[in-house]
Amino acid sequence: MNRKQLQLIIILFVVIGGAGLLVMNRNKESWHATDQQMGQKVIKDFRLNEVAHIVIKQPNAELNLTKKTDQWTVRERGDYPANFTEISDFLKKIWELKVTRPVKTSAAQLSRLELLPPGKGTNAGTLVEFKDKDDKSLSALLLGKKSMKDSPDNSPFGGGGFPEGRFIMVANNPQSVALVRDALANVEAKAEPWLNKDFFKVEKIRSISLVSTNATNSWTLSREGETNEWKLADLKAGEQLDSAKVSSVPSPLYSPGFNDVAPVGAKPEETGMDKPMVITARTFNNFTYILKVGKKSGDENYHLAMSVTADLLKQRAPGKDEKPEEKEKLDKEFKEQQTKLEEKLKQEKNFEKWTYLVSSWTVEPLLKERSQLLVEKKDESKKEDPNKDGKPDKTDEPKPVQK
Repeated sequence: MNRKQLQLIIILFVVIGGAGLLVMNRNKESWHATDQQMGQKVIKDFRLNEVAHIVIKQPNAELNLTKKTDQWTVRERGDYPANFTEISDFLKKIWELKVTRPVKTSAAQLSRLELLPPGKGTNAGTLVEFKDKDDKSLSALLLGKKSMKDSPDNSPFGGGGFPEGRFIMVANNPQSVALVRDALANVEAKAEPWLNKDFFKVEKIRSISLVSTNATNSWTLSREGETNEWKLADLKAGEQLDSAKVSSVPSPLYSPGFNDVAPVGAKPEETGMDKPMVITARTFNNFTYILKVGKKSGDENYHLAMSVTADLLKQRAPGKDEKPEEKEKLDKEFKEQQTKLEEKLKQEKNFEKWTYLVSSWTVEPLLKERSQLLVEKKDESKKEDPNKDGKPDKTDEPKPVQK
């Protein structure tokens, strides 16, 4: 080997070594060191009591929970009251959330862990931002891929996996990526789980009626007392009310519920509120509820709007020969009862502002056609054939001859 060849080999080694070092340094720089520590809080200075606005963003949805005059509301549902307990528990959970395992990441790793911000790629996570009363950001958390654990073969819940934790990132900082033990599975940009599900209740029903879009299907049921039987108005000759069928009609009104609130801006022709069926329920406490039932939304829910009024008594009519001590006691009980009814009316008037999505099993018993409340008539034209079993009638069999 001559001197020139040796110099060429040395130069080649230098070039290859330098290139390798450059690649190594680039790879090193592409990985982000972590500043998280096992067991420490994920958000170190989370100002729990200052949070007045929570924004939950996903690739195709956004939800805003806002605090107004000490009440949490859901903006996308016309500022419908939110479930305070649900929000309070969630904020406390975030405040207590601790690092199970710090995670060192790269740009590619962020994508695999679904820790890209919504709108920045197909592997986007769920962004939760916490703001104060002036709508200034306090902190943010990006929820990424769930950590799954396989169920044992002998598990009573069957095989497959279940989430045991989740990868998270604080404030879009790649150095804050960590695995936490809570999967935070219910944190989604859906309104339903965050709504306050308290609803009106119809007590001591005296009468209930349906005005159908088809007049022949309309009906009115009433009773003289809470223990009396229901009667159908305008019962025609030959018709008989089926008490078993009628008993299920008012049942949903005693404790109704709803699944969701119709989004803001829904048009009456879309919800069916332009031509609704109308249910009117009157009570022995002089409350009147008017329910308007619109179109069905999907296979499960009907659109429903309600209003309520009450003609409450101002004073009690004393009984005959009522003693002074009895009158004082009964007047006190009457006043307490009327105060409760006034408060009930005030609370239930608040439900008039929105249109609700109510389950079909709640609404459909109230939409029975008039004919469905009656005992079915037997078709007397179809007489039973005595020879339907193929055997001759014994009355027609020849008698034995007597000897």
